[in-house]
Amino acid sequence: MKLPTVIAIDGPAASGKSTLGERLAKHLHFLYFDTGLMYRAVTWCALMNGIAIDDELQVSDLAERIQIDVQAPTVDDGRINDVFLNGRDISWEVRQPEVDANVSQVSTYVRVRTAMTIQQRRIGERGNVVMVGRDIGTVVMPDAGLKIYLTASVMERARRRYEETRARGQPANLEQIMRSMKRRDAIDSSRMIAPLKPAPDAIVIDSDDYSIDEVVMLAIDYYRNTCNNSEC
Repeated sequence: MKLPTVIAIDGPAASGKSTLGERLAKHLHFLYFDTGLMYRAVTWCALMNGIAIDDELQVSDLAERIQIDVQAPTVDDGRINDVFLNGRDISWEVRQPEVDANVSQVSTYVRVRTAMTIQQRRIGERGNVVMVGRDIGTVVMPDAGLKIYLTASVMERARRRYEETRARGQPANLEQIMRSMKRRDAIDSSRMIAPLKPAPDAIVIDSDDYSIDEVVMLAIDYYRNTCNNSEC
């Protein structure tokens, strides 16, 4: 039996998929690849070039012109990945608050998603990668050897985001976070292209009643016991 070389982890915001993906990749010595970084890179590039975020045509044209790459971190400054845009290291620029505020809209554009899917697939096809996002198992890497859909109730996800924000010393309002999360869920699940949903062959894990350590151990067990016919 040949174990999967591509692991897809999807799920809604604050479900814990990024933490799971990072820890699983570290355990397996795989590349951890949060595909949302690519949409952040497009957003940052649009902002830097003075393109209005609501100008879908110009943002989409930009997304189709630029080259984005994501690699394992080579600088010990707290980054999780190296992110390159046309060869320039923008690993921290994509984390700017202005990017946070606009990336959701950019990620709804059909041509942007199509362009990013091509680039994400290129990285996925290298193998030995844990890819995290909202459409990895359904669109980007439908032949991934292991697909996990990690979810949790909106109340639990809002609580986690609230605690994370407070832990960073930033003000947070639980009700406001919950409303924002519900809006994001609605956008992700109803968009025309690549809506958020589990792949038919995904393993669904509801993390409401599990600690992150327990979720990681579950994922490792699934990895050891899952073999995709296309990879065996």
